Amino acid sequence: MRSLIALAAAAVSVLPLASAAEPVGYDRIDLAAAHRAWPVQASVWYPVGSRTYRGLVGDNPVFRGTPVYVGAGIAEGRRPLVLFSHGSGGNMDGMGWLLSGLAEAGAMVLAVNHPGSTSGDSSPRRSIRLDKRAADLSAALDALLADPVFAAHVDPNRIAAVGFSLGGATALGMGGLRYDGAVMAEVCTDQSRADCSFFAKGGVDFTGATDGFEADMRDSRVTSVVAIDPGFTAAATEASIAAMDVPVHVVTLGEAHRLPAADVSASGSNLIARLPMATLDVVAPASHFTALAPCKPVGVALLAEEGEDPVCTDPPGADRAAVHRSIIASVVQALGL
Repeated sequence: MRSLIALAAAAVSVLPLASAAEPVGYDRIDLAAAHRAWPVQASVWYPVGSRTYRGLVGDNPVFRGTPVYVGAGIAEGRRPLVLFSHGSGGNMDGMGWLLSGLAEAGAMVLAVNHPGSTSGDSSPRRSIRLDKRAADLSAALDALLADPVFAAHVDPNRIAAVGFSLGGATALGMGGLRYDGAVMAEVCTDQSRADCSFFAKGGVDFTGATDGFEADMRDSRVTSVVAIDPGFTAAATEASIAAMDVPVHVVTLGEAHRLPAADVSASGSNLIARLPMATLDVVAPASHFTALAPCKPVGVALLAEEGEDPVCTDPPGADRAAVHRSIIASVVQALGL
């Protein structure tokens, strides 16, 4: 997915009291990470113990935001932790519908903005540094587990890596999957593929991308993985597939794969059949972009004016809100929430 325009930058604004359903708790942390020159932005979503004021996260001219209680007290008890990785050109608050849904189901969710592949800062060359994306989440996990308030509410034996699109590839990497640049280069001889076209426009040579693309990203604290329409699975190495020792759940959006990179069936990478412990849910009708936040009525016109991808246009018969509910239910079941 391309950079969606800078309109999608995350923001928290005051929400009128008469707005949406009961929100979850939300807070932000900045963390120093040795692999980055600047602090990494992170957000935490969680069940509420005591309310504060209502805010609206991720709201902008194109997408509807998600209501939250900003800085709310945390509900008692330890709970599963989800590490969430956004897609290329997305941001940590852009899929608030999913993160809040998981918090409503009882999880704590830790998400980050990945420098170089986030809203308004999406570079093809930096986006293939999957090692840095995984390291962002590992560093955020370090910070959360060192935080005297949040750490007390985390079950360290139930830490899941969850991601969408490029974030799905990142989550799989944190579970132990590795990628082969030479294979991806061969795949991308087909420039009709949207993912390959994006990287080609940035002059990416996958055969020379071994430092970050082929790295070992495994974080031993991750006990399960959920990948929603993950990218790069055609380049997954046989050795890493055979060595995967955590359960993997994949959610595919649409039975007809408009985005070949996300096809994990026999017609694509066949990842599900190849992984030792893998399950699959297909949510249809839907497309890759149906996973993005609900669009405002003016969103379609704004995107057309900017010449952006039609990310607000879903396939015939698709109901974006219903698709979101199905994805949440699939992830909740996979993680046993």
